[in-house]
Amino acid sequence: MENRPESCKFQDGLNAAPLAPVNSGEVLPQHLSGLEIIRDLCEGKLEGGEIGSTEITFTPGKIKGGTHIADTKTAGSVCLLMQVAMPCVLFAASPSELHLKGGTNAEMAPQIDYTVMVFKPIVEKFNFTFNCDIKKRGYYPQGGGEVVVQMSPVKVLSPINLTERGTVTKIYGRAFVAGALPIKLAKDMAAAAVRCIRKEIRDLYINIQPVREPDDQAFGTGSGIIVVAETSTGCLLAGSSLGKRGKNSDKVGIEAAEILLRNLKHGGTVDDSLQDQLIIFMALAKGVSRVKSGPITLHTQTAIHFAEQLTKAKFTVTKLEEEVPSKDTYIIECQGMGMINPNL
Repeated sequence: MENRPESCKFQDGLNAAPLAPVNSGEVLPQHLSGLEIIRDLCEGKLEGGEIGSTEITFTPGKIKGGTHIADTKTAGSVCLLMQVAMPCVLFAASPSELHLKGGTNAEMAPQIDYTVMVFKPIVEKFNFTFNCDIKKRGYYPQGGGEVVVQMSPVKVLSPINLTERGTVTKIYGRAFVAGALPIKLAKDMAAAAVRCIRKEIRDLYINIQPVREPDDQAFGTGSGIIVVAETSTGCLLAGSSLGKRGKNSDKVGIEAAEILLRNLKHGGTVDDSLQDQLIIFMALAKGVSRVKSGPITLHTQTAIHFAEQLTKAKFTVTKLEEEVPSKDTYIIECQGMGMINPNL
């Protein structure tokens, strides 16, 4: 057997694929923390697990649950750590408590507010629940945030059917500042976002709360905004943006609003950020899942590719021609593998 990621086998005979594919082709701190928490969760063996590594071999054991800590020691995203661990802890032998440390509101990753406000209620439609307690927020470059995720295992995941968008019934969100930044920045971000959305959607009350994170619940200085649209069928779509030095607070608010409006235009039931995060759960569920989405992102294409390699799930992506021609709408369908938790 060659010492290559493709050659590892999971216990149940699924072909393993290279874990943590990264843009640079190298393992970064949050990828390594993710690999290490999975290794610890299932008493697995990890070779080549160091920062800068371009090849790893991972041999899993039995997923056992319990309390685990993952610390990126940087502003590496706690939300990405959660994404890595969640499919495993669902099929553990006992409940899990994950202490995830790093950045809670970081670039190139979902903000923790997105995870709680959008990802959580939608992913729980697969018939499981989890608790996510934000102990401390952490920002670029130091990180220093911590969230505690508690989750019980399931016997099997139910498929989802998210194909009816409905009409937008509510728009709400939060604009935050932390550390040395004045609350005025949060108010400016919120006001700019509202003005931008008002141009397209005039008849809805838009409730974006400006908040200053309490000093004992935030490490370092940061700012940002998330705006969520809720529909009559229970869909949640969002736009978010982070502030950084030299970036006008109006621009941050407008950026989040424009992302939300773009997500509302395509007519899908999920936004561009949620699309790829649902793929692994669709693959593991028992039965056919269907999700209506906007243009398929590169992340989603990658997630589908690896999910099919790792499981016996089969995905089909179909462009919806009968919709308004100007809309770029697709149905992502998956015949899930019906993973059964052998421990329950």
